[in-house]
Amino acid sequence: MRRTVLEKFPAGDPRGSRQAEEYARHRRDEGLAAEVVMDLDADAFLVVVPQQQSSERDW
Repeated sequence: MRRTVLEKFPAGDPRGSRQAEEYARHRRDEGLAAEVVMDLDADAFLVVVPQQQSSERDW
């Protein structure tokens, strides 16, 4: 599944994932299917949305 990253929050923040969760909630209130995932390599919480797949195929 391909995703688009909307925002990145450092995992070392004292508030943990709270900022990312709040940001995602606001995006969901706007109608986006935002969710929080952890990027272990970057040590960060990412707010992502699934990419819309076009109905056309480039064969």
